[in-house]
Amino acid sequence: MEENEASLPNTSLQGRKMAYQKVNADQRAPGHSQYLDNDDLQATALDLEWDMEKELEEPGFDQFQLDSAENQNLGHSETTDLNLDSIQPATSPKGRFQRLQEESDYISHYTRSAPKSNRCNFCHLLKILCTAIIVFIFGILIGYYIHTNCPSDSPSSGTVDHQLYQEILKTIQAEDIKKSFRNLVQLYKSEDDMEVSKKIKTQWTSLGLEDVQFVNYSVLLNLPGLSPSTVTLSSSGECFHPDGQPCSEEARKESSQDLLYSYAAYSAKGTLKAEVIDVSYGMADDLKRIRKMKNVTNRIALLKLGKLPLLYKLSLLEKAGFGGVLLYIDPCDLPKTVNPSHDIFMVPLNPGGDPSTPGYPSVDGSFRQSQSNLTSLLVQPISASLVAKLISSPKARTKNDVCSPLQLPNNEIRVVSLQVQTVTKLKTVTNVVGYVMGLTSPDRYIIVGSHHHTAHSYNGQEWASSTAIITAFIRALMPKVKRGWRPDRTIVFCSWGGTAFGNIGSYEWGEDFKTVLQKNVVAYINLHSPIRGNSTLRPVASPSLQQLVVEGPSFLSEALFSTQSTTVEEMDPFFKLHETITKLSGEVILQIANEPVLPFNALDIALEVQNNLKGDQPNTHQLLAMASRLRESAELFQSDEMRPANDPKERAPIRIRMLNDILQDMEKSFLVQQVPPGFYRNILYHLDERTGQFSILVEAWEHCKPLATDETLQEALSKVLNSINSAHVYFKAGLDVFKSVLDGKN
Repeated sequence: MEENEASLPNTSLQGRKMAYQKVNADQRAPGHSQYLDNDDLQATALDLEWDMEKELEEPGFDQFQLDSAENQNLGHSETTDLNLDSIQPATSPKGRFQRLQEESDYISHYTRSAPKSNRCNFCHLLKILCTAIIVFIFGILIGYYIHTNCPSDSPSSGTVDHQLYQEILKTIQAEDIKKSFRNLVQLYKSEDDMEVSKKIKTQWTSLGLEDVQFVNYSVLLNLPGLSPSTVTLSSSGECFHPDGQPCSEEARKESSQDLLYSYAAYSAKGTLKAEVIDVSYGMADDLKRIRKMKNVTNRIALLKLGKLPLLYKLSLLEKAGFGGVLLYIDPCDLPKTVNPSHDIFMVPLNPGGDPSTPGYPSVDGSFRQSQSNLTSLLVQPISASLVAKLISSPKARTKNDVCSPLQLPNNEIRVVSLQVQTVTKLKTVTNVVGYVMGLTSPDRYIIVGSHHHTAHSYNGQEWASSTAIITAFIRALMPKVKRGWRPDRTIVFCSWGGTAFGNIGSYEWGEDFKTVLQKNVVAYINLHSPIRGNSTLRPVASPSLQQLVVEGPSFLSEALFSTQSTTVEEMDPFFKLHETITKLSGEVILQIANEPVLPFNALDIALEVQNNLKGDQPNTHQLLAMASRLRESAELFQSDEMRPANDPKERAPIRIRMLNDILQDMEKSFLVQQVPPGFYRNILYHLDERTGQFSILVEAWEHCKPLATDETLQEALSKVLNSINSAHVYFKAGLDVFKSVLDGKN
């Protein structure tokens, strides 16, 4: 659901000013997750806390502190006439009465001695008064303890909500996730997509999920041919498969059918014999340098994956006149513990959705464009070991274990014959969708999604891992739902089909329900490939959700490996990582679905904008000035509207609904209609974790380096400026609306 993800808040942490403060991992407030059991997880998840939340977490009568003025006037704002200090409980009724006798007002009223005939009456009245005070104070104490010991029918405070979340999450067990995972993995060899979809639907339905259904689309898939693609060296006549193994029939029999899936979906097909030109990462500077030295027309580019989106780099190569691309991952770009030398992989060249129905859903009656490929380039992914053979370099890592990047020497010429085979067919892609309807805001949706295995695609286990995690959360959630509890907002669980071909299932569903989603979706929680290692937690989230989880995307994830040297069970043999990820994700889902005020942060967006403009960047003075105004409006919005709304005493339903509508849509100001191929439409999303600037500005600066004109840069600057201004106007309009509501009441 890549297109829709870019337009919705996703589930993103930096130090922030004003409304919140840093909290150490070992000093977390009660609202923090208890499932961060190691230093890596503690350092990355939920390490920020609102000051206001800490204030709200102080219960009105949890303890008596007679000497603290901060504990006076606790709650009961409706009884404004009553001086609660005069009835503040003491350690005993007698002690409280003695304190009353010591008050100056009390002494001044009774300085004269009373007549003897009235003393009995006075004593009698005094006894009655004492008895009344004692009964009154005991009534308060009894009421307090009854209130604290008896559970509330409708959890409203943050403390009660947190307890509810923990009751749900504590039932998640690693052993249940392992069983579910193993049952799913057994199905991946099936050529029938419906077998996997039916299994997921049956599981979710048996757990009690509501209205679980199939949503099918007939789409155009680009599948591998009957035999693997080949690369042949003209100098020696040696033929190689994409994994670097010889093309002999014996080698073919020994290798698995995974060789077929080492291909680029929607690439052009055919044969091209040409010189190989090393373009490194395909950056603008690389192409500028190469085009000065060589004629690149109809040549084959040797291209590394990374640094910029693949689709963007392919568009540059196509414009430059290249005819083919050999795509690989340089071992120096990966950790030392990973050895992808012989790993083969698949890449989709599809920006998203059914290529035959661009921009509209693939439903009955839709017009289909005849488009079998999405680029004129012959694109073939190959292993690092094959690259080493092409450039006559046996190793990537040299002496002292210093990694030496793969590179074709400038003075050497390599000519190869590249053969690419693919088949295009109409196939049915199935999504599985189920619901837990919300109680107070059923028309507001939190979508929780992952993908499932699709036949004719890679055989990785990530899909089974993510599906098992979602299933485990559903299993923990539904017993509470069956007993009558419901989240405030509707949770939609989705398992997408066709992900390997360009997020086809989620795109088509998004296009199909576009009108509803644009208006009603609050957030999208993506659990695609949740376990990729066992060293650290790396959640990815939108700027507005930085309070919950942040990490930038990596373009190495564009490669889909058909086999993995390390399986999921080798990385997490006891499925404790799966259990932790399920609980952390579940807590985020519950907070977004159930908190009265959405846990989105306006000020975080403004700070993100300012951070994106840091550094020695040209022509950004106007952007900085506008970003400063955006921060001012966001700070006002944060303090004037969000802070009071988080106080249960100040919550008015209509104001909460208005506030949540503003929070839900505030990132939409940063959506742009047209972006370079492969880039996010939400311009706040970074290219990767190392790049802190606006992605479209990074691209524009790269594009302008080899050119004399700065038209592209000016266009990009204008898009960013308009987005920042739009957000500024949006927050000011929200403030004006709330002000007019208050003025109307006054």
